[in-house]
Amino acid sequence: MSEAFGPAPEPPTELGRLRVLSKTAGIRVSPLILGGMSIGDAWSGFMGSMDKEQAFELLDAFYQAGGNFIDTANNYQYEQSETWIGEWMASRKLRDQIVIATKFTTDYKGYDVGKGKSANFCGNHKRSLHVSVRDSLRKLQTDWIDILYVHWWDYMSSIEEVMDSLHILVQQGKVLYLGVSDTPAWVVSAANYYATSHGKTPFSIYQGKWNVLNRDFERDIIPMARHFGMALAPWDVMGGGRFQSKKAVEERKKKGEGLRSFFGTSEQTDMEVKISEALLKVAEEHGTE
Repeated sequence: MSEAFGPAPEPPTELGRLRVLSKTAGIRVSPLILGGMSIGDAWSGFMGSMDKEQAFELLDAFYQAGGNFIDTANNYQYEQSETWIGEWMASRKLRDQIVIATKFTTDYKGYDVGKGKSANFCGNHKRSLHVSVRDSLRKLQTDWIDILYVHWWDYMSSIEEVMDSLHILVQQGKVLYLGVSDTPAWVVSAANYYATSHGKTPFSIYQGKWNVLNRDFERDIIPMARHFGMALAPWDVMGGGRFQSKKAVEERKKKGEGLRSFFGTSEQTDMEVKISEALLKVAEEHGTE
């Protein structure tokens, strides 16, 4: 009986040392998020990918190490990412142990129905939100989404429409918490002010690009997040895998593996080479690569 009131065992790794997400979101999450953009093979022609067996191995390893926070989006790998993550959770019977974050806004059906026929599968408006969440719930094989992000700001839907529509999903229990990604600080500030002033659900977490080469995040986003008590979830922290030593790059080339080229050339830029050399020196000071 005394064991029931004793302390929890130590986690298998520091990944399992959970923390409260943010001031307005009490859910417990792992300190690192597993990004699902490479889970799938539909985008293998221009960025990282993996087959389903490899994806399940990655997800298993993450969970066994103590991780519980997984991020994906409605369009990643032409919908394979959400689908495979959903299949993994169902096959392992782990839905209640996993914190799932996904996103809407990006056109996620253009590849299937055609770009000219997918206008309402894109954007921040209520219709786009409705069909995206409906399909994400089906693909993820779940009744609810822990965190739903506005993927980016479309500059066409009003703040009122977006926040009112998101709040309805929270009231329905289909979404628990709200997040926003790659959106100007002034928009997020106005949206959160509107939400809190009108009894709506505010954004609890912000996701944006932040690494040692791209530091715009520090100018407005971090002060804004501090003001509203929002969590921060940086993406591209390792430069999309492009912060690598000369030795590592050469080894990849010998294996016929290039660098991710989603947004440009598959070769490192001069600045990426300099950053990689600086990071290598720091790593050597700490006895690692």
